[in-house]
Amino acid sequence: MRHHDRNRKFGRVKRQRVALLRSLARSLVLSEGIVTTEAKAKALRPFVERLITMGKKNTLSNRRLTTSRLGSNTAGSKLRELGARYAKRAGGYTRIVRLGRVGKRVGDMVRIELIR
Repeated sequence: MRHHDRNRKFGRVKRQRVALLRSLARSLVLSEGIVTTEAKAKALRPFVERLITMGKKNTLSNRRLTTSRLGSNTAGSKLRELGARYAKRAGGYTRIVRLGRVGKRVGDMVRIELIR
C-alpha cells in the first residue's frame, strides 16, 4: 500500500524540490508564462494558485507569506498586482498548453501561463 504518495518527487530531495518549485513559481509570476515539462507544470499549478489567492487579500501576514514562499520581494509585489487583477475570479488563474517538439524533447513540454 502506497499511502501519502501524491506529491511528485522529481528524483530530488525535499530541499531541492522546494527550491525548484520556488524558482519556477517566481519565474511564472514575474514573466506570466514559462515553458517547462508537463510534470513540473502540474506540480506548479496548485502552488501558484494558492499564492495568487493569498495575494488577493492584501494583509501583512499574506504579504509576508507570499514573499517567503517565493523568496523575492519583487515577485511578492507582482502577486499583489495579480491579486487585484483576479479579484472577481474564484480560481483557475493558470492554463497549461501542450507544445509539440521543443529541442530534443519530443512530447512532454508545456507552456504554463497566467490567464488574462
